[in-house]
Amino acid sequence: MYVDGFVLPVPEDRLAEYRKMARRSAKVWREHGALEYWECVADDVKPGKTTSFPQSVKLKPGETVIFAWVIYQSKRDRDRVLKAVMSDPRLADLMDPKKLPFDGKRMFWGGFKPLVTL
Repeated sequence: MYVDGFVLPVPEDRLAEYRKMARRSAKVWREHGALEYWECVADDVKPGKTTSFPQSVKLKPGETVIFAWVIYQSKRDRDRVLKAVMSDPRLADLMDPKKLPFDGKRMFWGGFKPLVTL
């Protein structure tokens, strides 16, 4: 298994637009071989004293945090899927930062090897 994780801020008034984009992305990721695709919106997320989800994306008033992840069979499979996804014409408009319903500069992501699975 291998997991890509993402955290990003989304303006609350653009959440429906983001959801539509996420559904389209999920379909493409799954068609190219991702095992699971999850996008979750903050529900019980408070600013911390040192760090937190809101602080990590420099959350502004009127925004919420999205926590998302994609699961693959392996890192090699992830690399293959990601390459296919990034060149899929159905997502070409999402490659333009000006057309995204969120501030991509405050998004962060990374790949993870499982430590514990049940």
